[in-house]
Amino acid sequence: MKIIAMIPARYDSSRFPGKLMQDLGGKSVILRTYQATISTNLFSEVYVVTDSEIISQEIKSHGGNVFMSQKTHESGSDRIAEAAEAMDCDIVVNVQGDEPFIDKESLQKVLNEFKNDPENEIDLASLMIHITDPEEIQNKNAVKVIVDQRHFALYFSRSPIPFSRDKTVDTKYFKHKGVYAFRKQALLDFTKLPMQMLEASEKIECIRYLEFGKKIKMVKTDVHGIEIDTPEDLINANKYWKIN
Repeated sequence: MKIIAMIPARYDSSRFPGKLMQDLGGKSVILRTYQATISTNLFSEVYVVTDSEIISQEIKSHGGNVFMSQKTHESGSDRIAEAAEAMDCDIVVNVQGDEPFIDKESLQKVLNEFKNDPENEIDLASLMIHITDPEEIQNKNAVKVIVDQRHFALYFSRSPIPFSRDKTVDTKYFKHKGVYAFRKQALLDFTKLPMQMLEASEKIECIRYLEFGKKIKMVKTDVHGIEIDTPEDLINANKYWKIN
């Protein structure tokens, strides 16, 4: 089974323009992410997928692999699907470019799901983490997920799901973490499937897979990680880098 990692990387960001080129401990955020992904030794190949010459030159100047997007894409999945189409691989892992502190153990758990799936039942696998903070549970930027007894995703939402009507029930909430591992064909199928009402309403792209019957296996992790979405996140990331 050949497993590759792809890091979709846009230079522009609505909340923090140019964030992937910001300094993190003496190197750019995107270079840190790329090198951390390689250092896991989980992947046959690692690529940064971008339409930015600035990001491309940053990675190439350090000997890295870059796939230059030829099309305009609405999502990271669309971007890496373009790159994956011509590549010889079985599993494609989408690593977020703004999450440079890679958790190898959690990634290994996700990949193990495919290795222990002889019937090829799983189309995608991803991570979820138990959350208890009421503010985070209500936060629309924290995507929540509910699963069945085998940990296949039933639904994703920005709303608190499940709704706790009976306060005597020990209701548990899980936040979706944005690491995806795809079977190659499932990723290619995504680009051919039209957006439906639920995805359009929630603005959560993985809902498209559920709406068309794809199976997403969710894996528990205890690692929150650090995502760089704002200048304040970058300050915290630099502090974390110094003490680790």
